[in-house]
Amino acid sequence: MTSTSFIRRLISLIRKETRQLLRDKSNLAVGLLLPMVLILLFGYGLSFDLSNARIAVVVDQYSPQASSVLSGLSGSRYTSVTGYATMDEAEQALRHNETDAILHIPSDFAKKVAAGNAQILLILNGASTSVASSVKSYVTGAIATASAIEADRQGRNGVGAGVTIEQRMWFNESGNSTWFLVPGLIVLILTLIGAFLTALLIVRERERGTLESLFVTPVRPLELVLAKLVPYMILGFIDLVICLIAAHWLFEVPIRGSLLSIMASSLLYLLVSLALGLTISGYAESQFQASQIALIASFMPAMMLSGFVFDTRNLPMVIQVISQILPATHFMSLIKSLFLDGGSTKLLLKECAIMLLYAVVLINAARLSLRKRLK
Repeated sequence: MTSTSFIRRLISLIRKETRQLLRDKSNLAVGLLLPMVLILLFGYGLSFDLSNARIAVVVDQYSPQASSVLSGLSGSRYTSVTGYATMDEAEQALRHNETDAILHIPSDFAKKVAAGNAQILLILNGASTSVASSVKSYVTGAIATASAIEADRQGRNGVGAGVTIEQRMWFNESGNSTWFLVPGLIVLILTLIGAFLTALLIVRERERGTLESLFVTPVRPLELVLAKLVPYMILGFIDLVICLIAAHWLFEVPIRGSLLSIMASSLLYLLVSLALGLTISGYAESQFQASQIALIASFMPAMMLSGFVFDTRNLPMVIQVISQILPATHFMSLIKSLFLDGGSTKLLLKECAIMLLYAVVLINAARLSLRKRLK
């Protein structure tokens, strides 16, 4: 009889919460439209790929060897080459941010190539280290290709001879940063939808005075927490499907892992985010306070400390420890692995167990916050 009453009360509460969600147009707009905006904005607007590196070239004396290097640069879709007569002109262009690098080919370049000790000066604009690193890679690759062509033309093995590196890139063979960013974007969207929307639920009812009506009902705190979670789980599931469709059809990100594993782990993380939002809402004093805490405690750490952009292993040890406390960090590593390399059963079980622990702790924390108000 007790279980029957529990189910009856829970269903009634779910209906109530669903009607409230459907009547709240602002929450629906945030829940359905914002994920679309974010995935389009981040997917198309955020990229680590440098597609038009500006390179100023100064050639003291043209030769077939110098022309071979220039051909390698000019033939790449990643570089834009502009010739300058003197180094002074090129340096002025670098100072005025009109170019990203200067490539200086000396007058004795052809002679040094024949002798096997040729050198080329590359000056990089270090104001942006990521751009400088990309330009260096492009120029180095172009020069290596030109050297190989010249060595083949002369019928020799090349300077220093003997070792040829054949590079293979696994899991992101296109070298496209979008493949790296879009799976992480799913984490950000589920974090934002989960924590931010539910962070307003309980405190809003408290401000409106409707929470007091629960004092005269047999509703238990756990039932209220579960009822508030269910409609937003459905909303989050819709957002997840939108993200997966966009990842596959818009950005052509490979989904090499099990789709069932991706869906299950994503819904588990969504449950963690929703429970975090309800916990914040249960203890917050106002909607403004709840929204600020949700932003600081969920979305910002998920973006900056979870590995979405930066590899957490490069951070100071204290920050690494903090990042490992965040549920988003565990889901971030899992979702990227499931998308790009298929994921391993060991990793899946480990991260899902951690997220399940978070879900249990946070749901109980939300329940306790309500019991404190209701008893």
